[in-house]
Amino acid sequence: MARSSAPAQLSPIEIDPATAGPLAATARATTVRWRIFAIIFLLTMVNLIDRVSLSIAMPTIGKEFSLSPSMQGLILSSFFWAYALLQIPGGWLIDRFGPRRVITWSTGLWGTFQVLAGFATGGASLLFARMFLGAAEAPLFPSGGKLISLWLAPSERSRGAVMMDSGSPLGVALGGLIIAYLIATLDSWRMAFVIAGLATLVLGWVSWRYLRDDPSVHPLVNPAELAKINAGRATPAAEAARAPVKGLGIAARSLTGLLLGRSSWAMVYFGLLTWGPSYLAQARGFDIKGIGAATFVIFICGALGSLTGGFLCDGLIRKGVRRGLAVKGLLTFSGLIALGALLLLPTLSNPIAAVALLAMTAFFLMWGSLYWSFPALLAAPARVGLIGGVMNLAGSIGGIFVPILVGVILQFFGGFGAVLAFFAICAALFVMATLFISLDGQREVADV
Repeated sequence: MARSSAPAQLSPIEIDPATAGPLAATARATTVRWRIFAIIFLLTMVNLIDRVSLSIAMPTIGKEFSLSPSMQGLILSSFFWAYALLQIPGGWLIDRFGPRRVITWSTGLWGTFQVLAGFATGGASLLFARMFLGAAEAPLFPSGGKLISLWLAPSERSRGAVMMDSGSPLGVALGGLIIAYLIATLDSWRMAFVIAGLATLVLGWVSWRYLRDDPSVHPLVNPAELAKINAGRATPAAEAARAPVKGLGIAARSLTGLLLGRSSWAMVYFGLLTWGPSYLAQARGFDIKGIGAATFVIFICGALGSLTGGFLCDGLIRKGVRRGLAVKGLLTFSGLIALGALLLLPTLSNPIAAVALLAMTAFFLMWGSLYWSFPALLAAPARVGLIGGVMNLAGSIGGIFVPILVGVILQFFGGFGAVLAFFAICAALFVMATLFISLDGQREVADV
């Protein structure tokens, strides 16, 4: 029988990315994980734009619907009722069904309710649209926290946390300008809401197309990137996230510090967000244009500070600084800077100097975005979404109560000096609670 002279066909070699080792190291790693967090950044930015849209449009809406001040306040607060209540159920859904599905449904629903708000016929229908908008937006940040645990190695999680959270102050800074421009150009707050909602729906479609819960099944991730994602893990993240866990999967001491720290931080952040314009007008004499410009500068500095804190933290860890020292050290430093700035602010007589100090305060305060790296560092993988939801609930509660507390302080003391002192106390509590969190010895050596 004649022997064939054709060369033998070789079977393709299948590579297990999790164990590729030296082979993976020789290839150039793809950067899918950072594109995923670019999408999350856009979602959080649009999230805040949709939130502030009502505040910008309320003077016009109030006149059109003949809303009393109390009804306007009720509508403005309705978002936070459902947003806070759905944090823990949203976290459970993330752990149960995965962040990709939850983000897609969340984005689709909140875009829909933002569009429906543009068709409101009165105060009641607008209130319900805003309440459902808050419910739909609730799982976004905890979903981002879950993606941090699934897609980023411990040495990269600080950058992932701040990429996600820096969209928040940027959305506040840009949201007012964008929504005000749309209302002025289109002469319709309704069309501004519809356009914002449609943009959200487009991002929901992008999220479904690109996000994955398991890096190993993403068609664009190569073995080298997967090796980076799983560096330092005893078990690939997606597999560890399916392991059963009893209870909350986090130490009680760290959970206490996490909740107190996040709520104290939120008191300062949301306090500046809600009462900052009134402070600039009443205590510093700014007109409406000056308030808009100053608010833009302050929150742009906050966004830059958020990114700076995350990249600095991961840089310190790469240089050999212990994770606990790096994360807690930067958070403590940021809280102390905010504390000192808030105590110094009443002594300044120059309005421009006061804005500059507030911008510096926002820059360092937004290092608090590093808190979104904590659920992945402290909690069992199967509970990261839930712990993220619990943490965000604490922040939401702070955001709900601080406008009321500041109003009471203003009414009782008659000036913003006492308000700034209250914010300084919150900054001090933020520092103490952060120091109470225990990172050493908790899932750092063999992160799963």
